[in-house]
Amino acid sequence: MSRSSEALFARYGSLYRGLVTFAGLVAFFTTVFSSTMVNVAIPHVMGAFGVGQDKAQYLSTAFIATTVTSLLLNNWFIAKVGQRMAFTLAMLLFCLGSFICGFGPTLDTIILGRVIQGFSAGIIQPMIMVVLFQVFPPERRGTAMGLFSMGVVFALGLGPAIGGITIDELNWRYIFFVPLPAAILALALGILFVPDRPQSGPAGPFDFLGYAFMCIAVFCLMTIIGNGQRDGWTSNETLTLLALMIVGVAGFILSQRRESGNLLDLDLFQNARFSTAVSVSFLFGFGSFATVYIFPVFGQIVQGYSATIAGSLLLPGSIAAAFILPITGRLADRFSAHKVIIAGMVIFVTAVLLMADADIDTVFWSMAFYLFISRIGVALVSPSLNSAALAALPPDKVHRGAGAVNLFLMLGGSCGINSLVVVLERRVEFHSDAFTSTQTSANTATRELIGSVHGLLNEGGIPHGMRDSVALDYLGEVVSAQANTLGFQDGFVAVGLISLCSIVPVMLLRRNQR
Repeated sequence: MSRSSEALFARYGSLYRGLVTFAGLVAFFTTVFSSTMVNVAIPHVMGAFGVGQDKAQYLSTAFIATTVTSLLLNNWFIAKVGQRMAFTLAMLLFCLGSFICGFGPTLDTIILGRVIQGFSAGIIQPMIMVVLFQVFPPERRGTAMGLFSMGVVFALGLGPAIGGITIDELNWRYIFFVPLPAAILALALGILFVPDRPQSGPAGPFDFLGYAFMCIAVFCLMTIIGNGQRDGWTSNETLTLLALMIVGVAGFILSQRRESGNLLDLDLFQNARFSTAVSVSFLFGFGSFATVYIFPVFGQIVQGYSATIAGSLLLPGSIAAAFILPITGRLADRFSAHKVIIAGMVIFVTAVLLMADADIDTVFWSMAFYLFISRIGVALVSPSLNSAALAALPPDKVHRGAGAVNLFLMLGGSCGINSLVVVLERRVEFHSDAFTSTQTSANTATRELIGSVHGLLNEGGIPHGMRDSVALDYLGEVVSAQANTLGFQDGFVAVGLISLCSIVPVMLLRRNQR
């Protein structure tokens, strides 16, 4: 029995487009939802396993980095087993990873489960983009990308919110079980409605050499960013990893020039419009994923919010963005891509830079409003960027192009989170050292603070011999809080400035369109 989109349209009629869109968005939503839900658990994981943020953040970056590498498998895997079977196996693998994360006794085991989940996400995400291109006519593909982006934005906001509620009401481990009902629903719907893609020839042998080179390059890049500050940016370990990364990138490029190289079609990048869109995708992923990571952590560490409240910061903006994405999708059909993308990026960067003044006294709704503005910017960028990238390619290249766009988006996101953690650690340490050096007897503010604490302790009946140690402990907490606040503010500025750099390739996109 034929499983082509034409045959399924004949079987289900006009209702089919809605059914397959819903099935695809549920699957896509589940993978993105799982990727962001864990961010709100970072402080709890640090406490549970006694690790720093540099180690705990691998729960997020391991997922994203593995997604990057598995994106390269997408085209070969689908050609080998078929689109519907690839969907089914990927969703089953996602469920397996969830169970490993939920029951893992050590942090390394949980990271392994996140790697398995990320592998599944790398198969699912570009596949759904292509399925929407299959079932929507060319004049409505901007709308289709709006629906696709709606799933992304809504999941990005809902993930931390549901994760926070789960942590406060149950335990942080339960966040890995929450996506399972949606994953099972997506699996059932996908078996019924996901079409097979048109045959494009045999899959051929798997390119193990190219895949090994790419894994080496991505692993070395993530390790350099994550450990460079601790090991030293010019240490032997870092320089060795840098050399291996260069070998990995060069080896991957050379391997894909062979006749048997089938992971990434390098000829795609001869298309100037597509290459420009991919570079925008990388920078956009860098900034948008970094902001999604930083807010639940900022809310708990700096503002002292519970996991539920910190996780809810993104929710109002994400819900609003989800509702306007169908509209911005239609804008992508009507206006030049570069105009919509520039407008979206300016809004996004402005919102991120406004957040650089946030501190412990900034109220919840002010933070939520800044995030609301940033999500509006994301809603403008996503559909136009995806549509521009894939519209630049002939129909037989769309599947490979979707994988490449998602690869650079996720690679940018992984680099963004890793780099942000480095900036936060360095700037918090810098401000902590600066504040500590000023806490002397000559500092009037310090003397007044110690004196006021002594007074309160005296009123509370605390023995005189204990007052100095208690006062100094409190002073240390004040210094740490101030250092954390300024460090996170510096992080917001860094994210905003790097996101602003995407304007340059967007202007090239305009020239290439001409």
